[in-house]
Amino acid sequence: MDTNLDTIQEQIDHKNEHDDQVLSFILGNEEYGVDILTVQEIKGWEKTTSIPNTPKYVMGAINLRGAVVPIIDLRVRFGLNEVTYNDSTVVIILRAVDSNGSQKIIGLVVDGVSDVYSLNPKEIQSSPDMSGTIHTEYVNGLATVADKMIVVLNVNQLINDGILASIKKSLNAE
Repeated sequence: MDTNLDTIQEQIDHKNEHDDQVLSFILGNEEYGVDILTVQEIKGWEKTTSIPNTPKYVMGAINLRGAVVPIIDLRVRFGLNEVTYNDSTVVIILRAVDSNGSQKIIGLVVDGVSDVYSLNPKEIQSSPDMSGTIHTEYVNGLATVADKMIVVLNVNQLINDGILASIKKSLNAE
């Protein structure tokens, strides 16, 4: 009996050492994921304060315990069909690090949170190089979990190069 418990504990320890945890969320009919270590918190949808001269996907900003956090509608950013916000709509507050080592906080509006998965990095396949609304540089890869495909996003690239750089460019252009 003790041998079985030891074996199970070894599997748990081994799994925790080598697996990455991914928070998955829904956008339209697709499931996406982000590294759980980049997630600061998950909030229900709330009205934002709009910011003039920003791209359409910038919903505005919220005050999160004294910090001004820009809120991005990921559905609009990825060029997906717009949807009305409902009770399952949430904002995932993410932390990213820019090239200077500064921490950036941003909120992503998504249709709903799905689950947390443990993925072995070897199970994440590189994304096919295709042109589309989601640049492949923002995608870490694709993972298959329970017969469904999850697009695992690169949070630092998405936030710094895909969102903040675009916002800065649009503000400077006006």
